[in-house]
Amino acid sequence: MTQALQNFYTVIPAGGVGTRLWPLSRANAPKFLHDLTGAGTTLIRGTFERLAPLTGSRVMVVTGESHRDAVREQIPELDGSDLVLEPSPKDSAAAIGLAAAILHRRDPAIIMGSFAADQVIAPVDVFQEAVKEAAVTAAAGRIVTIGIRPTTPSTGFGYIREGQALSVEGAPSAREVAEFVEKPGEAKAQEYVDSGSYLWNAGMFVAPVALLLKHLKANEPELHAGLTEIAAAWGTDQQEEVMERIWPTLPKTAIDYAVAEPAAAAGDVAVIPGYFTWDDVGDFAAIARLNPAEDEDHMTVLGDSSRVYSDASSGVVVSETDRVVALIGIKDIVVVDTDDALLVTTTDHAQSVKQAVEALKEKGDSDVL
Repeated sequence: MTQALQNFYTVIPAGGVGTRLWPLSRANAPKFLHDLTGAGTTLIRGTFERLAPLTGSRVMVVTGESHRDAVREQIPELDGSDLVLEPSPKDSAAAIGLAAAILHRRDPAIIMGSFAADQVIAPVDVFQEAVKEAAVTAAAGRIVTIGIRPTTPSTGFGYIREGQALSVEGAPSAREVAEFVEKPGEAKAQEYVDSGSYLWNAGMFVAPVALLLKHLKANEPELHAGLTEIAAAWGTDQQEEVMERIWPTLPKTAIDYAVAEPAAAAGDVAVIPGYFTWDDVGDFAAIARLNPAEDEDHMTVLGDSSRVYSDASSGVVVSETDRVVALIGIKDIVVVDTDDALLVTTTDHAQSVKQAVEALKEKGDSDVL
């Protein structure tokens, strides 16, 4: 296990706006830059701190150019060469693939672990043990994902079907991945949970960079070629020119389609079941769930200067203003109050916030997005 961890590098893709968390999360201040759990730290900082005991200073962040200063402020320990800035969003295959290509040029023996910047995980020690097993399994020549043992028949996640147990020394939980399956309907999701053979796909990948790039080249040769060219110029005086020329031409696709699913079909993917709580903080219902109310009114309030009066009401209020928010006799409400936008909905309709964002974009109200 020691050798596997010596070659282990954390990669944190920090992308996505989190449109279901508008108007709190926006293009210039996405959800990973917020403290959404009341923990006193942002989601990206929490991700870094979970993984620092395993990889130390071997951490790379891939994010948008507009988040350069915020990420540097959140993770001052980050080396300048390990902050990879995307000129525009290109989905997860480009982000993770570029990190792999850059690391491969440094040392082809590196094992990288990709962990999204906006997830909430506990307890940390159980998560870290799963990551250690994943690194050991990756060192044995597999792309490894950490799947979450489902607690409910969620229709919002993709699933992983477990295959046979693997005999990997130091990784007793390792199993083959039989297949990745798309987000199911309610009946199918219940079947998956009842079978005990399926895990939630949390998008965590641990892999030898050489093996990941091999599958990327086989399935997305154009993307692989472009990322290889960018990585070859990384750290040179040609870096900026090559990035500006190549990046806009790259195809947009998810790492699941470009690498994970075809690699699983080829028998190259393993899974470590995760027995920890995991939440991708996808909407305001998740924020209410992660921030249990402290009073008998069941009202969760976030915001340093929040002024909320609640009577016979429940739900969540997020306030970034000095305005008084008074709620009387309203159940499961969501109120998000910012300087230039106000959202009022319910926890049951939290997923529909994305539709409001899309409608505002179509109307040309992009100044609040």
